[in-house]
Amino acid sequence: MKPKNQVAPAPTDSKGSYAFVSLGCPKNLVDSERMLGLLKIDGYDLVADPEGTDFVVVNTCGFIERARTESFSSIDEMLALKKAGKTKGVIVTGCLAERQKEDLLTERPEIDYLVGVFGREAITKVADRLVGNLEEQRTVFQPAPIRALSDKDRLRITPKHFAFLKISEGCDRLCTFCAIPKMRGKHASKVMEDVIAEAEQLAADGVRELIIVAQDTTYYGMDIYGEPRLAELLRKLDEVQGIDWIRLMYFYPMYITDELIDVLANSQRIIPYIDIPLQHASDHMLRRMARRVTRPDTEALLAKLRSKIPNLSLRTTFITGFPGETEEDFEELLAFAKAQRFERMGVFTYSFEPDTPAANLPNHLSEEEKESRQVRLMEVQQAHAFAWNQAQIGKTIPVILDQPVEGEKNVWIGRSQADAPDVDGLVFVTGDRIKLKAGDIVPVEIVATQDYDLVGLAADKPLKRQQPGRILSLTSK
Repeated sequence: MKPKNQVAPAPTDSKGSYAFVSLGCPKNLVDSERMLGLLKIDGYDLVADPEGTDFVVVNTCGFIERARTESFSSIDEMLALKKAGKTKGVIVTGCLAERQKEDLLTERPEIDYLVGVFGREAITKVADRLVGNLEEQRTVFQPAPIRALSDKDRLRITPKHFAFLKISEGCDRLCTFCAIPKMRGKHASKVMEDVIAEAEQLAADGVRELIIVAQDTTYYGMDIYGEPRLAELLRKLDEVQGIDWIRLMYFYPMYITDELIDVLANSQRIIPYIDIPLQHASDHMLRRMARRVTRPDTEALLAKLRSKIPNLSLRTTFITGFPGETEEDFEELLAFAKAQRFERMGVFTYSFEPDTPAANLPNHLSEEEKESRQVRLMEVQQAHAFAWNQAQIGKTIPVILDQPVEGEKNVWIGRSQADAPDVDGLVFVTGDRIKLKAGDIVPVEIVATQDYDLVGLAADKPLKRQQPGRILSLTSK
């Protein structure tokens, strides 16, 4: 048994050992997995503990102040290890590196290399320079590509049974609060055949739940085909053997067409869950945010989605305290949330971003007011979410099992079709006489609730992969 915190020696044919810290959104996670795959192919060994490694890679998020604070904290932690002689070097990649560029090296000169968002394909060359003690250029920044980079041959760090599939990169929206176009560039779709090839590779690797992500999912294909082609892409993904659930994230309200809704409603594998970040409901605020949508249009869209897609769970996010948000604007948002009764909702306070148009708007609100409104809006959502959970008691619903509960016998943490990883609720499942394992999709009878989570009993044996038709809907027992 090796002593605690000591890394086992790398094999003799290894180029070296490294640890990896991945921060931020699922799109950034896909970038992390691609870099991990490249490093593995090149002969580097990933270890869990950074102490004793040749280098550490920190893939950062730079979206809002809270995310940057977390990124800086992780960077500083790894630099402290380097200073103590417990790792030889630190490579910083991702959105914070892209956003701050050389300024980050000026602030933290102990960083060995900076790799921007689109420099990720050079991660092995950077590692070779660091391990070889080569004194070369310390930054790798590439322009945003015309076509989104391939994400095949990843070393996945999600559980084996689910994976994120990024179908495009960047964003053409110019929302005034958002710095993503500065970090991720303009919208660039993957060619449809490449997306399908990635999905097939993931299915062959054991993925049962495929989670579709992008900065703007509904805009997919506009740059390649001259029009959005998400509906066609989803029809093709629906035919990929081995995938049981396809979950859709980051829909923008525009370009949700009747054709797309028809595909969502009638597919075999697309589950009735859509994530649509709306950000606000007041037309005054929507104009200031440059969202290019109105409340009446949004209400009509949500009504159509609910009428066409049975048992649909809608997830959204809102921003409180955007510059110029009046009490009247906020009351309108409260009323909208009360009327829509979203199954899932997140609320964020406005984050001041110096290099965005919103930073120059008048009438910024205090942090106290932003947070007060966040709490008030979440109180509305909590009532809806708890009532929705209570309504599930007595129903039998499909649950995908993620991991066992530590210290408990045959008790599992899972998710329903209404729950995306890390952002929604959980379902605690007891197997009793049914032997369960991670990745199983199990019919579960809901017997109780725990705040935002559900508790249930496995009602039957796990469902087999690739059953024809929709696996199982949220329906009465």
